[in-house]
Amino acid sequence: MKKIIIIDGGPRKIFNTASMLKKFAEGASSVSSEIEVKTVRLYDLDYKGCMSCMACKIKGRASNVCKFKDALTPVLEEIAQADGLVLGSPIYFGDVTGQMRTFLERLAFPWLSYNDYSMTAPKRMPVVLLETMNGTPERNNSQGYGSMEYCIKTALGEPERLIAYNTYQVKNYDNFELAGFSEEAKRKYRDGHWELDLQKAYDTGKRMAEKILG
Repeated sequence: MKKIIIIDGGPRKIFNTASMLKKFAEGASSVSSEIEVKTVRLYDLDYKGCMSCMACKIKGRASNVCKFKDALTPVLEEIAQADGLVLGSPIYFGDVTGQMRTFLERLAFPWLSYNDYSMTAPKRMPVVLLETMNGTPERNNSQGYGSMEYCIKTALGEPERLIAYNTYQVKNYDNFELAGFSEEAKRKYRDGHWELDLQKAYDTGKRMAEKILG
């Protein structure tokens, strides 16, 4: 049995990021019963970022999986044995959520060797980096996964990026102080793109599963 781990770094259980990741999971699961897809919601876990304990760097006992024990520990251990990884986050202030960034610290720091500055994960695997954002393709300030994308590329392999632009922030704009946005324009964009975004997520899931099965 092959396993794909999906990390949902968004706070909402049923909105943009969650919907895209659900479609990805459906696409991956459609390929074969030999593919297990597991989704982990970071906002459901109680964990911290890197504690600088340096336990992963102890001579003779160095580890490329974080050794600090909390609710994130079993997730990181499971990723180390997985066959595919999907990271999904909404974009806030041009960056992934704090929960995703904190998770990435714990994931990537043990990969880094201070002997030769190489980046080595327990195993290489296909990776998808998913972003959902209020910005448009022409106008957005997203830095995406930032420097962590380099770590992922070096340690796991070249990631595939999947982006949904100009997403709805709320279901009813009349109820919020959001006058800087035209709901009519947002709706028009969504009507023309959202189903295509979901289909792209589904197709990306299928593609990862097929790659894993060879």
